Amino acid sequence: MIRTIYLLLAIWGAIHPLYYFLQWFGAEGFDLGKMVEAWHANAASSGLVWDLTIAAIALTVFIVAETVARKNWIGLIAIPATFGIGVSCGLPLYLYLRSRTAQ
Repeated sequence: MIRTIYLLLAIWGAIHPLYYFLQWFGAEGFDLGKMVEAWHANAASSGLVWDLTIAAIALTVFIVAETVARKNWIGLIAIPATFGIGVSCGLPLYLYLRSRTAQ
C-alpha cells in the first residue's frame, strides 16, 4: 500500500511540475538562463529556489549514503529525477525504489 502511494506521488511529482515547465518553455522558448532568471524574479521565488536546491542536495547525499550501505543501486535513478524534474519527483521515487527490498 505505501509503495503505491510513493509511486503515485512520484508520478504526480513528475507530471505536475513538468506541465508548468513545458508551458513556460512554450511561451518563452527553451532558454534555461531565462528560466533561472525567472526563478529569481523576487525574494519569495529566490527563497523557494534555494529551499528546493538545499533539499535536493540533502536528498542526493542521503540517496548516495543509503545506496552504498544497502547496495540498492537502482535508487541512484532518483538523483537525475531530483535535479531534472524536482524534489517532488525524486524523493517519492527514491522511497518507492528503496521500499522494494523491504517487501
